[in-house]
Amino acid sequence: MSQFGYYFIHPLGFVDFTRGICFVFLSIKYTQMELHREMHGSFASKSLIRTALEYAFDYLDNLDEKDVFPQEESVLKLSAFDEQLPLKSCPPEDVLTLLHESGSPNSVAQSGGRYFGFVNGSSIPVAMASKYLSAAWDQNGGLYNTSPINSKLESICQQWLIELFDLPQETVAGFVSGTSLANFTALCTARFHLLRNLGWDINEQGLNGAPPLRIILHKQIHSSVKRTIALLGYGKRNIEWVDSDEQGRIIVDRMPKLDSSCLVLLQAGNANTGSFDDFDTVCALAKKVDAWVHIDGAFGLWAAASKTLSHLTTGIQHADSWAVDGHKALNTPYDCGIVLCKHKDALISTMQATGEYIVYSDQRDPMMYTPEMSKRSRAIELWATMKYLGRTGIEELVNQLHAQALKISEGVTDLGYTPINNVVFNQVLVKYGDEAKTNAIVSYIQKSGKAWLGGSTWKGRAVIRISVCSWATTEKDIETLISLFKEARDLVR
Repeated sequence: MSQFGYYFIHPLGFVDFTRGICFVFLSIKYTQMELHREMHGSFASKSLIRTALEYAFDYLDNLDEKDVFPQEESVLKLSAFDEQLPLKSCPPEDVLTLLHESGSPNSVAQSGGRYFGFVNGSSIPVAMASKYLSAAWDQNGGLYNTSPINSKLESICQQWLIELFDLPQETVAGFVSGTSLANFTALCTARFHLLRNLGWDINEQGLNGAPPLRIILHKQIHSSVKRTIALLGYGKRNIEWVDSDEQGRIIVDRMPKLDSSCLVLLQAGNANTGSFDDFDTVCALAKKVDAWVHIDGAFGLWAAASKTLSHLTTGIQHADSWAVDGHKALNTPYDCGIVLCKHKDALISTMQATGEYIVYSDQRDPMMYTPEMSKRSRAIELWATMKYLGRTGIEELVNQLHAQALKISEGVTDLGYTPINNVVFNQVLVKYGDEAKTNAIVSYIQKSGKAWLGGSTWKGRAVIRISVCSWATTEKDIETLISLFKEARDLVR
């Protein structure tokens, strides 16, 4: 007897006689079985995958006509997603239709050739296709035992990256979501390594009472690095700031004297100007005292693949760790970040991938090199991209981005815009007149739908920032962008 009265369990449900209530679970069970059968049917027929591909093809076929950034009237369609969590299952076709009809128009067309905003690459066709295939595989890339193919391709990509960037052979790679996490992984490893050299085991003793480390940053380091430093518990007051020159490069002569407690952060590709630090000189200074040098090379590290531009990365091989994105200059799909470190034991010790249930192998176990345990198998698309392009194709892509950035800079300068940076790679920085005019031009181009770029600030002043990152950008796309600059200039003038 319960507080509600007498009841008994019926084969078809729960019956409470005192309240005349009969909860029969047969219909629920039947519904669950129907849903199960429906999913198996969709899996077998491939109908949903075919529908998704049709929508994907429709999207790609109309990419050139699509607004690069959605217009305000298009954004209103996003209200179609405003609802409470549905009580019951809905037809799966309706899910895909809603995504295509209301989602596709509100995506940013960075797969096309007229997106010049953030340093976002497009997606090379073979990489996009490999992502479709790997989506069907749906691999957990944490262990060899959860995905032998991912483990193998990570090993291959690691070796190819070492060769492409001319890094020490003992370098190991971890494949993460992006450069932000790659920087975090590298700096965690640097902290472990430096403290160990100072006689402190952070894994056993923690941070309380640990010897202080010195963080050396220059004032134009990327914001993601500053965030990483904060996440690691180093407040702004603990940072030793070094002045930067007019192009955003560290001024080596103004660096403090280094010692074995120093973590020095350099940059391959300033997010505004595209400039590169003097790696050779700084690394030589650091090596003398066993300081750690990390290079944030989100997009700039790829310059090492070009005979024309490799002078920009001279000396990177003398650093201790590096961070780079595949989804920027290399044009892999998102997300594809890579941390590289020449201290394998320090990286593995820092990541501490342990667990009683984890079954390690005698092959590469990817979770040993990243903070993630369960993780997407990113190396599949990276491998496909590098395999397809080859060394000469990667060099051609990198050179193309540089040549197009030069052409844009020359074109807008001829229109009367003031150049801010020396275009050493793929970043263009300009302004026009005062701040109000400069901001108005950014707004005009963004709202045009024909192209998209971003505004920024440089030395406290508003500027226009153009990032050239897509393999898909054509001469016609550049002409369209320059003509937009002319229209905007004429309006504000």
